[in-house]
Amino acid sequence: MQQAISAVIVEDEPLALDLTVSMLTEMDNVKIVGTARNGQRGLELIQQLEPDVVFLDIEMPILNGIELVKKLQADVVPLIVFTTAFNQYAVEAFNLHAVDYLLKPFSEDRIRHAVARVFQRLTIVDDSYKGNLLKALGVLKEAEPENTWETARLAIRENDGVLLVPQHEIDWIDAAGDYICVHSKGETHIMRCTMKQLEKILNGNHFRRIHRSTIVNIDQIKQIIPLTKGESRLLLHCGEELKVSRNYRKEISHLA
Repeated sequence: MQQAISAVIVEDEPLALDLTVSMLTEMDNVKIVGTARNGQRGLELIQQLEPDVVFLDIEMPILNGIELVKKLQADVVPLIVFTTAFNQYAVEAFNLHAVDYLLKPFSEDRIRHAVARVFQRLTIVDDSYKGNLLKALGVLKEAEPENTWETARLAIRENDGVLLVPQHEIDWIDAAGDYICVHSKGETHIMRCTMKQLEKILNGNHFRRIHRSTIVNIDQIKQIIPLTKGESRLLLHCGEELKVSRNYRKEISHLA
């Protein structure tokens, strides 16, 4: 029989905490050793109990999940499974070498998959994970690579998980009602956010707004075709044609 791992749950929402406790209690290979309703108390429990894994919410009062991980001491580094209702933290979470990233509401099958990944990570080697996490937190005195254009990713919620799409592979983005369609390498991924919110996430050196409902990756532009009244059309390398409204023509004027 597989030896049980010790777990701490840090979650400020009572219903979400109860649900996570209920799901993990059903698993013979997980032993819950503590729960906390805020980040500060969670940090204290982790330092006191030194669990194998922490199921950690991100948006919490006093101390959020990302801040909590950054405050961990070098000798107390458990495996981290982030649990949150927001996908915008996915890139930072994986940069911190989280074992998994569960988007609420998650299913029992999804949390079982996360537990399986924890066991897999523990089996591989603890020191490797700890070294990666400490390096990400800046505990090891090594220079970290910058978040370059080649490594920048867009986190998109899909089913129970998060898809990390390299920004340089995105062709164009358009709005469809309350949703955003991200077109990349022949596939379309759906996000729920505004164009203004998305513009803050995307690399401004490579993406330009060309219409109130369209953003284009300028590296994917093959040809600019002038039209009347100050408008134009863009032909992309993927074969798609996009209209540039005259209100946004300045965004690509440097390319002509």
